[in-house]
Amino acid sequence: MRYVSTRGEDLGSGFQEILLGGLMGDGGLAMPLSYPRLGIADLQAMRGMNYRELAFAVLRLFAVDLPEGELRRLVDKTYTPHVYSNGRVAQQAEDITPLRELEAGVWLQELSNGPTLAFKDMAMQLLGNLFEWALEQNGETLNILGATSGDTGSSAEYAMRGKRGIRVFMLSPHEKMSAFQTAQMFSLLDDNIHNLAVKGVFDDCQDVVKAVSNDLEFKRHYRIGTVNSINWARVVAQVVYYFKGYFAVAKEVGRPVSFSVPSGNFGNICAGHIARMMGLPIQRLILATNENDVLDEFFRTGVYRPRVTAETRQTSSPSMDISKASNFERFVYDLMGCDAGRVKSLWRQLDDQGSFDLRGTPEWERMASYGFVSGVSTHANRLETIRMAWEKYGVMVDPHTADGLKVGVEYREEGVPLVCLETALPVKFAATIQEALGRRPERPAQYEGIEELPKRSVVVNADAEVVKDYIRQHVS
Repeated sequence: MRYVSTRGEDLGSGFQEILLGGLMGDGGLAMPLSYPRLGIADLQAMRGMNYRELAFAVLRLFAVDLPEGELRRLVDKTYTPHVYSNGRVAQQAEDITPLRELEAGVWLQELSNGPTLAFKDMAMQLLGNLFEWALEQNGETLNILGATSGDTGSSAEYAMRGKRGIRVFMLSPHEKMSAFQTAQMFSLLDDNIHNLAVKGVFDDCQDVVKAVSNDLEFKRHYRIGTVNSINWARVVAQVVYYFKGYFAVAKEVGRPVSFSVPSGNFGNICAGHIARMMGLPIQRLILATNENDVLDEFFRTGVYRPRVTAETRQTSSPSMDISKASNFERFVYDLMGCDAGRVKSLWRQLDDQGSFDLRGTPEWERMASYGFVSGVSTHANRLETIRMAWEKYGVMVDPHTADGLKVGVEYREEGVPLVCLETALPVKFAATIQEALGRRPERPAQYEGIEELPKRSVVVNADAEVVKDYIRQHVS
């Protein structure tokens, strides 16, 4: 399988070549030249697979240049009950992402049983093992530069800590994450972990990462890679749990299932889009945003208008406080019929004018065929949904999962199972749970007292040159 850039560069590369990279040389994102397509017989053969077997089957389609035995070993090393058991689902850990039926036809897929209690562990733990293996093959090192609004950072750092040949430089918005999220990241004192708290919002962090990545000479010299969801390997690893969720609730292969997904950077729901393009019978991809409703505005109106920094709101679902969704470009590339020139033109217009409008275009006319619908959840909605889930189902959900559950139920269709993707455990957002339920969420024993641990971070301005200087000083 060969990969290309969303903006036209023919990479002529296989999976190994793009594994360690982030943005492509032309500023675009890596995409396969075409998606592998699965028929009903293929899906029937996959139905009985456990999570490890499914992960290997899906990844093998995109990573054909990796030695088959090594890929299987790395997948088996990653997806073990030992890694994905935080005490909540010890009896079901073999399934890795167990599903709980909340009521007839409505399911919650538990994705937060990894070491940092967030869905991003599902891909990040594999990415850490893939990175270490790839670097060992060539005797190379990698400096990972990433941006986080809360969960990506801790997930990446836990996956990469102590890995040979890897350093992590993680940017996060200064004082805009929950206390638990901040403690998870800043309490890691490993020599290869560097936390930079940026004066600004997540979009400022992401802009700095893109600016550094676009300095191709610096990127090559300092071997800059990424674990954000602009990394193709991370997105395709997330495709796996859509297959797992589908097979768990579909009465028979071929029957449609809908997924509701809280969305910030569009990586999680982009994985669902890829699964659908591969042939998984997904009826609807229900995108839920918080008050930062850029994506909802696009899917309702056809206008994509990222907000300026001053307009990005700080909310009680902070991991979604994003207005520039990196992975959205991957979907637009597919929507444009893989016309990289059209994508490049749209993003040039975005840079120059701050928005683009697809209304009245042939592409917008065929939007419905991709199965996307969207909605917004506010702070009041989150509190109401958290209370409802606790009182009606006996389930405590975090604020982001509450956003997805609220919007998902609004779009529920009779006879079509609805799977709501969990994003994190409630303990990561204890203040909001306290406000909603008047009680604190339980936390796994290994995280007792984490807020009191020693912490290490550096506060920096939202300036790519400042970040580059920091990297220079800490890479020798």
